Amino acid sequence: MEEIPFKSVPQMLKMNARQFAGQTAISYKKDGKWIFLTYDHFYERVLMAARGLRKVGLAPGDRVAIFSENRAGWVISDLGTQCVRGVTVPIYPTNTPEQVAYVLNHSEAKVVFVSTRVQYKKLYAIRDKIPKVEMVIGYERFLGERDLPVHTLYQLSEISHPVTDEERREIEAEVDLARPDDLMTIIYTSGTTGVPKGVMLSHHNLLFNAFYGNRKLHQIVPGQEVFLSFLPLSHVLERTVGYHVALMTGSHIAFAESVDKVVENILEVRPTMMVSVPRLFEKIYSRIYENAHQMNPLKRRLFHWAVEVGRQYVYRRYIDQAPLGRLALQHRLADKLVFSKIRSRFGGRLRMFVSGGAPLDKTINEFLWTIGLPVFEGYGLTETSPIICVNTFEKMRFGSVGTVIDKTEVRLADDGELLVRGPQVMQGYYRDPEATDKALIDGWLHTGDIGRIDDEGFISIVDRKKEIIVTAGGKNMAPQPIENELKRDKFISQAFVYGDRKPYLVALLTPNFERLLDFAQHEKLPYFDLDDLVGNARVLQLYEERLQEVNKSLPRYETIKRFSLLPRDFSVDGGELTPTLKLKRKLIYSKYHDQIERLYLENTNGPGGPETYANGGQR
Repeated sequence: MEEIPFKSVPQMLKMNARQFAGQTAISYKKDGKWIFLTYDHFYERVLMAARGLRKVGLAPGDRVAIFSENRAGWVISDLGTQCVRGVTVPIYPTNTPEQVAYVLNHSEAKVVFVSTRVQYKKLYAIRDKIPKVEMVIGYERFLGERDLPVHTLYQLSEISHPVTDEERREIEAEVDLARPDDLMTIIYTSGTTGVPKGVMLSHHNLLFNAFYGNRKLHQIVPGQEVFLSFLPLSHVLERTVGYHVALMTGSHIAFAESVDKVVENILEVRPTMMVSVPRLFEKIYSRIYENAHQMNPLKRRLFHWAVEVGRQYVYRRYIDQAPLGRLALQHRLADKLVFSKIRSRFGGRLRMFVSGGAPLDKTINEFLWTIGLPVFEGYGLTETSPIICVNTFEKMRFGSVGTVIDKTEVRLADDGELLVRGPQVMQGYYRDPEATDKALIDGWLHTGDIGRIDDEGFISIVDRKKEIIVTAGGKNMAPQPIENELKRDKFISQAFVYGDRKPYLVALLTPNFERLLDFAQHEKLPYFDLDDLVGNARVLQLYEERLQEVNKSLPRYETIKRFSLLPRDFSVDGGELTPTLKLKRKLIYSKYHDQIERLYLENTNGPGGPETYANGGQR
């Protein structure tokens, strides 16, 4: 079996900086224009950062935090730190000052790279709580305070002074000293189940994952791909696939300006590949179908005909792997008349998505494959660098997360928990031997997820072990598939299902406000603000009707009997979502405890069961 040709990530960059010297490595937008750095120029910038870190006394093993949105500075400072054998600690830019203080203190970081004055203000607010931080380096030029001064990355790098031959030799000699099992990074979990834990990952953990993950997909053409990076680099999926795999294959990484500008940047960059979480795909699916509903009858029939042809084509070619016959001609026609026009809205070159972080709804995934935007859904954890398994063109099952990558073993515990063993599994949790011993038992990582493995090796994730709902009647069910059913409705943005040790399931729903406001205008509904609108009797009737439609597709014990409509969406800033847009269930239950409990205390009766609406008010 082919072996990984690099000992460390910076050694990989050193080798590829020569192989792909004149090709674009990264690009970013500044003052309305895209800036491009070739591989040799990018490597020079990394060496400059490494030179600066050596001069300020950073020693091998010292921790360096990166508190920033995705941008060129992120990867330059990450690789510069690794070149001097430092350990990088990414921090989500959405973290609160208190969360930042915890990560900095627990990791014992000496240096912090910070993106903007907005993030600097968070640091300044906790300056007395982070005594071990010796230096703050900004990616932008802004004034710091006397008791927490800021140097810029340009100043650290001495950007006006090229790296001398002697400096290059010294830094590259340090790079060559790195061993595969050296600690490369500490990534703190998003804290969905409590206090964040620092996952220790080595160079080999991450290089193994990038190398064998790419080997399994084998869809990347070396030196020719363009990745659009918008999922946080603090998240291990983006870091491994959208960053390490990209650099490993000589690809071009284009940094989106922000999450809000992704659609605009897609048309500018025209990427060939993207990494995302399911929320983006949910929005794409909803918007395409909403546009289809507004077409004239002829175009609408053509759309639905094309989708049915595309669905049959995908199942016959990739699932059944059967001869296509006349279906191939029908599919070419459907693609020319319908699908190619949809894909043009994504730049026209996008060949594939990689999805992770949360379960992707099966119907949405099937649809995206149907229109020629295949989403390779996989599964993994921060603790596994992250890829454990992934679907491919050759081995594909909708509703599953694929089959394992090479040299990886999986099995199920007696209670259905998925266990994994392989070279991508973490070294342990930083400064937490007790948590490490609970997670790693006899070399097997206990994932905390309930799974199934079929006869062909396809893995399906049922839900988080701690999130399985057990009703008062003893029924066990996973909330996420039900929430996915609810979110497919065009009037629903987010859904939270609850019912542990309760007689039935209830839901908190957040509206798709764009659709709801259109509905309110069409119905000429009077309202003062959003709080007032979600309590309107006609709006509540609408959501009752939408909920009853969803309930028809669910087993009786999984139907939602009551719900509460919230006047605002779940968000990272509001605390309900992690930075990768997963629900923080404990926090949501705590925050909306009174509303949820009222859904069980009140005793109104409506079609399909007793139901309670906005802010706990009764119909």
